[in-house]
Formats: sequence, structure tokens, C-alpha cells
Amino acid sequence: MFNKQNTAESSRLSKSTSSKGVQLHVHGVPCTLDKELLAARSGKIAAFIKENPQEDLCHFLEDIPADPNTFELIARFCHGFELQISTENVVPLTCLAYYLGMNESHSKNNLLIKTLTFFEQRILPSWNETIKALLATENILQQAVHFGIVDACLKSIIEKALVDPCLLGEPIKNLTHADNNEDIDDVNRPNARRRLFGFEGKSEDLTMLPLQLYEPIIVAMTKHGVPSKYVAASLCKYAKKWVLYKSTGCEEMTIHREVIETVERLLPHERGLIPCTLLFDMLQSAIVLEASADCRNCFETRIGKQLEEATVKDLLIPSQGYAKEVQYDIECVRRMLKIFYTNYTCSDVSGLITVAELIEEFLAEVASDIDLKPDTFISLAEMSIAASLGTQRGADGIYKAIDIYLVKHRYLTEVEREEVCRVLDCQKMTPEACEHAAKNERLPLRVVVQVLFIGQLKLRDTITKEMQASYDKLRKEEEDLARLDCGEEQVRTGMEKMSNKVMELEKECNMIRKEIASVCNHTVKKEKGSMWREMKRKFGCITTMHHPNCQIKKMKVNPKYGVDL
Repeated sequence: MFNKQNTAESSRLSKSTSSKGVQLHVHGVPCTLDKELLAARSGKIAAFIKENPQEDLCHFLEDIPADPNTFELIARFCHGFELQISTENVVPLTCLAYYLGMNESHSKNNLLIKTLTFFEQRILPSWNETIKALLATENILQQAVHFGIVDACLKSIIEKALVDPCLLGEPIKNLTHADNNEDIDDVNRPNARRRLFGFEGKSEDLTMLPLQLYEPIIVAMTKHGVPSKYVAASLCKYAKKWVLYKSTGCEEMTIHREVIETVERLLPHERGLIPCTLLFDMLQSAIVLEASADCRNCFETRIGKQLEEATVKDLLIPSQGYAKEVQYDIECVRRMLKIFYTNYTCSDVSGLITVAELIEEFLAEVASDIDLKPDTFISLAEMSIAASLGTQRGADGIYKAIDIYLVKHRYLTEVEREEVCRVLDCQKMTPEACEHAAKNERLPLRVVVQVLFIGQLKLRDTITKEMQASYDKLRKEEEDLARLDCGEEQVRTGMEKMSNKVMELEKECNMIRKEIASVCNHTVKKEKGSMWREMKRKFGCITTMHHPNCQIKKMKVNPKYGVDL
């Protein structure tokens, strides 16, 4: 029949044709058909011949909405051959049978009743077969929709998903820092219930469907109340299959952009359904594909609401465009941080602490970017400090980032380095960090002096507290001994111990002062002496404890024991 298939059945078909054969081309493929046999099965062809007996049937059949293989099956059926209906061809056959009017009112036991019976009995009861049949509608989608085939498949799929949502895939485990690389390809493994009651061993995946079929199915599932965690699992798999981690050419970019925008629009809004790392992957794809601003903003909002689950690697979003000034998209991180604080309503501060640590690590990571300007770094540092408000965090993380930045940007002037260090609160640095800073040649002199004086202030406070504690302890001992009517010798002994302790602390204080003086003698010029005095005045420190302005309280002499208290 069709010239490209010279099989034995084709020879028998040619012999069975009458003298009223029709030579025509169906989508470029030549074939010979018997006009009377076609009219006997097709009401539409019979009506055409009746109304136009002199017209050539070829022009009528050339524009038939079917591919050559499907039309060949129709022709075989009309010529009396047994028709093998399958999952792959039942939808095209049904659509063409509808189009040609091959129904029971025209001819008994016609093709349409056969295909519809197969469709209802073999396709719709099965999840897998329904999806396979839907795949066959891609090239004839408008006809399948018009004849109700797509709606029937959609209804069948939704009914089965409501009974067993796991057909969409197991809910995605919300990955945290410990397991960011876990694959989600196994979400369709059958659960115990499906194995127990004999459900199909392996489910066909909805993600196989093209977007024009997949989208209405997901919309309908959401509308009919399929649990959102299963819908989210399917959408994430769809994004991974069609967009994420794929190289995109110019021709595919438009398709991928449409997919990522649709996925974002369909994703449920419940917090925590989707791992933060996966959301970051989707956001980066949306940026690369130049998706709509609404799409990118919505991904940022979703991420911002669960930012405490992110890692530093997630935040390293490459800048896009030829005019990029920095390696990473810092403004995007700033927007997500703002969203986090706007939506954080939990009374537990652990989330705030986690995000504060995250931003400090991010600051240290981007500090090595040679293109990062001082103003931008300062802005990021201020953002990190703001993230730490209310968490009682120290300044060691900020200091570490500043040190990295100064290492990578040695060309900065003294004024620029002082401006960079302006965000550093030396009073919140640990003793270890202060010790490192006091010897750090990259820091501006003013910062080094400030660190040293902060160290002296802390030592002064320690001495004062020690002396006060010792005084309180000895006074209590005196009162206890007085109640016990004990001798004064034990009290004097205790007082002497306390005096020795004070002397030791003063020696340590003097050593610190000498160290400060040594640093200043080597690093500060004579004309900076006024600055030194001003800094001492500012921090309330003096050279000797006997100076009248010293803030260390002078202890009065107890005339009874002759010891400074």
C-alpha cells in the first residue's frame, strides 16, 4: 500500500483494491487506496463523495490531520486487515476515527468503538499506560483536547494521585548542611503500601510529559487537594530533568526559561518543602536563562524565608553580564537577608545566630575578590554586623574578613585601610584576636593602638574586679573570725596574701604598659605623640596608678591592719 513498506500484507492489500483506487500522498508519502472501502467505514469520506462525485478525493485526504503511520493503520482497517491497537497508537487512531466519522451510526463494529473500548479498558485504569498515552498526544494535542481524550487522561491521573500521592514521588527530604548533595532521583520508589497491594512496580514519571501537558495536570492536582509536599517533589524533579544542571543553547534557552518560570509559579508556598540548596540552583538557572523579574524575585523570597538552611556555597551566586564589577551577586544576598529578617517571627534566636554566622563566612569568602571595592566591602561588613545584632556575637569573624581583604588588596592607602577597619569593634574581639591584631602589620597604626589600649582597659577591669573580690572575701573572713572570737593573726595573714596578689597584678599591668610603649617607640613618630596622649585620655588610661585621674580606685589603709584595702 505505502511504497516505503512493501510487505506481504501490502501486496495482499493491493490485490484487494478495486478498480476505483485512489493515488494520493499523505504528508509526502505516496499510497494507493480503495475509495469505496474508505467510504464504507468513514462517514466523512462517504458524505464528500456523495456531495462531490466528480471531485478528486486526493485533495480531500492530503490535508488529513494524521501522520503516515496512523493513516496506514486506518487504511488497513478499511481494507479488512486486523488492527493491532496499542498504548502508543490508540490516541492518534481515536482522533483520526473521530475526524473521519468512523462511528457506529455509519458502520457497525467500526474503528471508533474499538479504540474507545481499548482506551477505557486498557489505558485509563493504569497510571503508567495513561502517561504513555498522553505522550502520544504531543503532535495532535489540539485534536486530543477537542475530542476529550486529554481531559479523560487528566481525570484518571488525578483520581489515582489522590488515592496514592506517592505516584508523584516521595516528598523531598529537606536537606541541610550535612547532606546537600543527596540525589532526588529516587523519589519514585514504590512505598510499602503500593508493594503490599500489588500496585505497579515502577511508576511512569509525570516529568516525562512536555510542559503543555504537565502544567495543567499539576494545576488540577493542586486544585483537587493533592498534598503539596508531593506536588513539590514532582515539580522539583521536573526542573531537574529539563533545566537544572543542563547546558543551554540559544534554541533551548526559550524552552528552559518557560519551564523554570512555570515551575516557580506552580511551586507550593509552604516553607521547608524544598531544600534551600535546590532553591538556589533554581534561582541561578532563572538568572542565567534571563527569566522574568517576577520569577527571580519569587525565588529570592522563598530562599529568604528559610535562609538559615543555606550554606556559604549557596550564597556565592556569580554575577552576570559583561559589565559586572564583582565576582558574586552581593545585592541578591542583601535582598534575601532583608526578606529573612522581615519574615522571622520565631522567639528562638538560633535562626538569627545561624544567619549571622553564615553572613560572616560569606564576608570572609568574598573578601578575597580582587575586584571588590572598599565601599562594597564596608557595606557587606555592616550587613554582617547588622545580622549579628541581638545575638551577642563577637567581632572575630569581622576581623578575619578584614584581614583577608587587606591581604588581597595591598594597594590600599592608609586612609582606605582605616576606612575599611572602621567597622571593626575592637571591644568585642577575643584576647586571641587582639593578640593577633596587635602584631598585624597590615592594620593601620590607629587600629593597632586602639587594640592595645583595649587590652589595657580589659586588664584594668580585671585588676579592679580581682581587688574588689579579694576585699569582699577578706572582709567576710574578718567578720566570720570575729564571730568565732579568733585572733587577729589569721586576718593579717589573709591580708598579706591579698596584698601580694595585688602586687602581682600591678607587675603584669606594668609589663603591658612597657609593651605598649615599646610598640609606640618603634612605630609612632614624635609628631604623633599628641595622638598617643589623646588616645590615652579618650580611653581613661594613664601612665601610673598614682595619677589623680586614674580610674582604678585607690584603696584606703585600714589602720587596724596597715594594709591597703
